[in-house]
Amino acid sequence: MTEPANVTDNPERSRFELDVNGQTVFANYRRQGETVIITHVEAPVALRGTGASGRLMQGIVEILQQRNEKVVPLCSYAAAWLKRKPEYAGLLTP
Repeated sequence: MTEPANVTDNPERSRFELDVNGQTVFANYRRQGETVIITHVEAPVALRGTGASGRLMQGIVEILQQRNEKVVPLCSYAAAWLKRKPEYAGLLTP
């Protein structure tokens, strides 16, 4: 079993961040009330294919659950990740 991701919310930059060996994987977002709209997920080239973006998304949904917030995944990666995780369907806005 892997350790939970250490994802942080950086509201000044409107993004969630995950540091992996000094490199940052991030998801840009904007807020509408209690809804977080994920507009873009990006990993440095060296981290692509390593699962870093998936760990970022896992940390994001854990944060959203704790805050009782919903998500709108405009980013195709975020949308595909959430589609593969039906246990988080309740986080999606209707």
